[in-house]
Amino acid sequence: MQSELPKVLHPLCGKPLIRHVVDSLRKAAVDPIVVVVGYKGDEVINTLGESVIYAWQHEQLGTGHAVMQAEPCFKDFDGYIIVACGDVPLVRPETFKRLAQEISEPGCGAVVATMILDNPTGYGRIVYENGVFSRIVEEKDAAPYEKSIKEVNSGTYIFDSKLLFDGLKGIDTNNAQREYYLPDVLKFIIKKGFSVKTFLLEDPIEGRGVNTREELNALEEYVSKKNGDKFYE
Repeated sequence: MQSELPKVLHPLCGKPLIRHVVDSLRKAAVDPIVVVVGYKGDEVINTLGESVIYAWQHEQLGTGHAVMQAEPCFKDFDGYIIVACGDVPLVRPETFKRLAQEISEPGCGAVVATMILDNPTGYGRIVYENGVFSRIVEEKDAAPYEKSIKEVNSGTYIFDSKLLFDGLKGIDTNNAQREYYLPDVLKFIIKKGFSVKTFLLEDPIEGRGVNTREELNALEEYVSKKNGDKFYE
């Protein structure tokens, strides 16, 4: 982002990226909301205030590692946990509600929100076997045929809480980035005999993240054309 400001605090239509995410979760009646903070986390805390619970990730060791830090906040919790990215601001409250509906079906342990991109470079690919979800393969670990897949992971999930934290205890860093990948928990869930479902976003813009100023400007233009905050109503 070429800025000293934490990425999730960059404004989209006058509101920090992470505020868009938190507001959508709240409109979907998600409670409690836990925000995992790391780099310049105090600035994020000062922005969001006491409206959420915080967990610190002092080392950036991957998406799975980030979710591990939130486990103490869910002590004695038994239910469903949505995982959303602070730099993916356009996920609608209705989408979070749909994820909750999808996972409520018997035998389902997790649901992944996916999208189809003409250029999927950089995103984890969704792999099916015989029409059934099999795994997510990260870009740096993907074989050539897997890189041709256009359905990708948006980074938004819902998990059965027990399966999520049990699965996190078994993942490792045996991958190209030497990180704890959250999608590896999905393999654990399937091995336990539960299904993992996918929910395809109708408009891929909903799942687009922000890593550059160009991407932020593109979302700003898109939301402005959708009449600003009316996009979220």
